[in-house]
Amino acid sequence: MLLITLFLVWETLPVLRQVGFRPFFTDPSWHPTEALYNLTPMLWGTLFATAGSVMLATPLGILSAIFCQYYAPAGIAHLYRRLIELLAGIPSVVYGFWGLVTLVPLIGRLHPPGPSLLAGILILTIMILPTVALTADASFAKVPHIYLQGAASLGLSRWGTIWGIVIPAAKSGLFTGVILETGRAIGETMAVLMVCGNVVQTPHSVFDPIRTLTANIALEMAYALGDHRSALFVSGLILMGMVTALVVTADAIAQEESHG
Repeated sequence: MLLITLFLVWETLPVLRQVGFRPFFTDPSWHPTEALYNLTPMLWGTLFATAGSVMLATPLGILSAIFCQYYAPAGIAHLYRRLIELLAGIPSVVYGFWGLVTLVPLIGRLHPPGPSLLAGILILTIMILPTVALTADASFAKVPHIYLQGAASLGLSRWGTIWGIVIPAAKSGLFTGVILETGRAIGETMAVLMVCGNVVQTPHSVFDPIRTLTANIALEMAYALGDHRSALFVSGLILMGMVTALVVTADAIAQEESHG
């Protein structure tokens, strides 16, 4: 982590020495060939796509884990887990291609143009769902059986046991799943590049095309030179800062819980 951070800082120094850090948030637009470096629209695009997908995937993943552990027959639960594991192993470019030829046209019929923030949210939701589902399933499986026996002896219903006993007991593992899925959503490149439209703008609705920071790097790094290339590394540095803030927040919450 330290070496990667030092590398990113070293690569960003040329443009930071010349224009500083402020123009990356205050310039009128993103046109590096004209010395305009505003990354704010792409930062908002990244945050909206990540937040939307996490808000959808988290409850779906946790509910699917509850279904596997406490409601589904053993055979169906086993098959369901294998399907979730299969989803986790599909390459992101396959998700992106499916989204491009299937999901984007469906959204386009509902509200043109089709490539949009909504397409990015939905494709990311499908991609990160296995992470939180499998993590939640493993967390529920580790809840001591004596807790369930105690709840049964008190006459709690199955859902009452899950809500009042199992979820609080497994909250550390559930939170880990949320952190992992958020990290993946922030760093995803190919799928969002293929379905989001890659227009540098701050979205005002879920149907607006967006460009994320990761997609911006992938699109422009091949031909970027000089300050333009250095500015793309600033995007990478911002992404590294976002992931680091996520990890630090998770660590602080974990320490709070352990002291509590």
